Amino acid sequence: QVQLVESGGGLVQAGGSLRLSCAASGRTFSSYGMGWFRQAPGKEREFVAAIKWSGGNTYYADSVKGRFTISGDNAKNTVFLQMNSLVPEDAAVYYCAAQTSWRTSYTYTRSYGYDYWGQGTQVTVSS
Repeated sequence: QVQLVESGGGLVQAGGSLRLSCAASGRTFSSYGMGWFRQAPGKEREFVAAIKWSGGNTYYADSVKGRFTISGDNAKNTVFLQMNSLVPEDAAVYYCAAQTSWRTSYTYTRSYGYDYWGQGTQVTVSS
């Protein structure tokens, strides 16, 4: 069984930074890419960032462009999310996900494009 475990969440003041990590454990698997989504209370889960291993393409939600950076290690199925200049609107539970079946690039920004999900890590931003 594949497990994705996020870490690095916490409480930060507006303007601060956090670095989220997501590591895979369990049975060995290969992924085509990994991504981050977030869900705030009362809101739907939304796309944040994704990385496609082949070619290293990255994708970002407009709301985080220029502030967040996704990176990772394909061989280890590990992905990171560096979050800078955080604002209260970034507060949410952040989930990492892995795409293990080939799909078009369009699906990297869609939750249905992913096959495995972590349990999430809470990010709180104080104003």
